[in-house]
Amino acid sequence: MARIRTAIIGTGFMGAVHAEGIRRLGNVDIACIAGLTDELASGFARQIGVEKSTSDYKTVLADPTIQAVHVCTPNALHYPISKEAMEAGKAVLCEKPLALDVTQAQDLVDTAARTGSVNCLNHNLRYYPIPQQIREMIAAGELGDILSVQGTYAQDWLLYDTDYNWRIERKDNGALRAVGDIGSHWMDMIQHVTGLKITALCADLATFHKTRKKPKMAIDAFAGKTFTPDDYDEVPIDTEDYGAVLLHLGDRARGAFTVTQLAAGCKNRFQIEIFGTKCGVIWNQERPNELWIGERNAANKLLLKDPSLLGPKARTYASLPGGHNEGYADTHKNVYRAFYRKVADPSAAVEYPTFQDGLLGMKLLEKIVESDLKRCWVETGI
Repeated sequence: MARIRTAIIGTGFMGAVHAEGIRRLGNVDIACIAGLTDELASGFARQIGVEKSTSDYKTVLADPTIQAVHVCTPNALHYPISKEAMEAGKAVLCEKPLALDVTQAQDLVDTAARTGSVNCLNHNLRYYPIPQQIREMIAAGELGDILSVQGTYAQDWLLYDTDYNWRIERKDNGALRAVGDIGSHWMDMIQHVTGLKITALCADLATFHKTRKKPKMAIDAFAGKTFTPDDYDEVPIDTEDYGAVLLHLGDRARGAFTVTQLAAGCKNRFQIEIFGTKCGVIWNQERPNELWIGERNAANKLLLKDPSLLGPKARTYASLPGGHNEGYADTHKNVYRAFYRKVADPSAAVEYPTFQDGLLGMKLLEKIVESDLKRCWVETGI
């Protein structure tokens, strides 16, 4: 198998997750780490055993031996780095959201088409085995016609006003935080598994902490839950802590979901509930290997992840036997495996989210902002 050289741009939480996922593939080598400073880049590179590092990502793009890059930076840098990387002939795997607005996202889609670059948006949560099983069941008609969907994405890592992260600041994150960061995953998932598009929505956003105490030193994502510095700056907050969205899905289905980063006790409670004319299903990411199947005229069932019990397509996303749990890290491996299959072989099928999916996501996020401002339903145009 031909080896592929790649680089990771970004040294935070997601950079570490990407490094682990890449190394599980077997045929991809991390050639370089690019970080905000030489110290950050070299420290992260030493930690994961990569020899080369730099504080200038442009040196990565100028290296002809590097075929792909992973963009794991704060959101505001996704657009410029991804665009430059594609223009430099690199395949690009970018964290979500794709960009800060629809204009930037559209330009990345256009650049990908013009350059022919392999491009992937890391909506990894699609690739748990159980959501893939739900997708297969719906496609086969096992749920019947979809009538309603509902769910939540709830976390508690920003519950206190002393909790802080770069995502809180609009200049680095974009206009939406809770909805943009985790609500985007919920909307992508519900459309992916049902095969239906969100056609209209009505949103309500809230910021409960109007100010927060910002540490005078950098901290990693999620570290604030145990970090207790003595010295803070109190700063105003311009992104939301909570969002609730009513939606129309396809021509007939209705639904609703909530997102919050202030839900005490919910560490990463991503739940989808889908109800059709034949049965319903519920999946919760905190119990990722379980699928609840609800019946009207028979006993409900709990399907535990086991490749032998999954559909033929869903089975390909389950690498371990029944009783051996698969989780968050495995979803990344599944996306990267499909992405690098395409990098190695341009004729391979596209079996991963692309920048086009990122553009659709940005359009939905902008419609959520519009709906909240106007206090009304809006058509998405998707």
